[in-house]
Amino acid sequence: MIDQTRLPAEKVFVDCKTIEEVGQAIKTMVIRGAPAIGVAAATGVSLGVETITASNFDEFYAAMEKQCDQLGKSRPTAVNLAWAINRMKQVAKDSKNLAIPELKARLKQEALTILTEDISINKAMGQHGQTLVESGNVILTHCNAGALATAGFGTALGVIRASINAGKNIRVLANETRPFLQGARLTAWELKEDNIPVKLITDNMCGFFMKNGEVDLVLVGADRIAGNGDVANKIGTYMVAVLAKENNIPFYVAAPVSTLDLSLASGDEIPIEERSAEEVVNINNKRIAPEGIEVAHPAFDITPNKLVTAIITEEGIARPPFIESLKAMAQKK
Repeated sequence: MIDQTRLPAEKVFVDCKTIEEVGQAIKTMVIRGAPAIGVAAATGVSLGVETITASNFDEFYAAMEKQCDQLGKSRPTAVNLAWAINRMKQVAKDSKNLAIPELKARLKQEALTILTEDISINKAMGQHGQTLVESGNVILTHCNAGALATAGFGTALGVIRASINAGKNIRVLANETRPFLQGARLTAWELKEDNIPVKLITDNMCGFFMKNGEVDLVLVGADRIAGNGDVANKIGTYMVAVLAKENNIPFYVAAPVSTLDLSLASGDEIPIEERSAEEVVNINNKRIAPEGIEVAHPAFDITPNKLVTAIITEEGIARPPFIESLKAMAQKK
């Protein structure tokens, strides 16, 4: 995987050879983005089970569960982490009659299937989403929901790529996304690499551009979506959604069905990760705040469904009332 903490200064690949290394890469944001975390988790489980010595399935599964429980603690908000782990556990249960070496091979196959599925899911999402984009549009995005945040192509940036592939002339405004600067470091890098016109702005500039009629739509990804359509995404997304509503600008979310958590009635039930204060008081290892200052760092916020125009999935576009439309999307899988 590309070490996302070192972009855009240098493009360095990290090879994880154990499930513990995968968990550490997720925790330290070497790899980030809900779909990418899910893919990494699945391959991590496959690496983990290779180390298990067991004479029967019950012993094997008990050891696998212990590994999965530890991996599942890497980051709490992105539902794809638990989704991928649970899918791998279910495959193990369904294959319990296989010999242990064959069971390990079956789990490896499933992890690679999850990886290839993610790319095709993103491309399908892009095709649905590009129907909402018109040539000449300026699209505002927040955080990074591109190829780096997935196995490839991207969710929100996948819609942008699909729009470009459809021959539409579009431009992107990328919020820098403080404090971890995913927009400045990752989204701007990705789009520049693909020669897609992008202009970087600070987070507190987006209202200015909206009010001046320089934004046609907002397009973001998601880390978890509750059954009622409340969206957990990178901190600052709620602010962008409120500004979009005030300025009558459509606010679209692009996320795979695996990011839906229909077990949750609302976003109030989504756990919000609190990250290190060091990420707030430092930029590129240079301190920007006084020593000893009190710091808050919620990594995500919740955008209420009333601010969301539509949710783009690989199964189609969900519109309000989301309780019905998201359930319909999930049932198509």
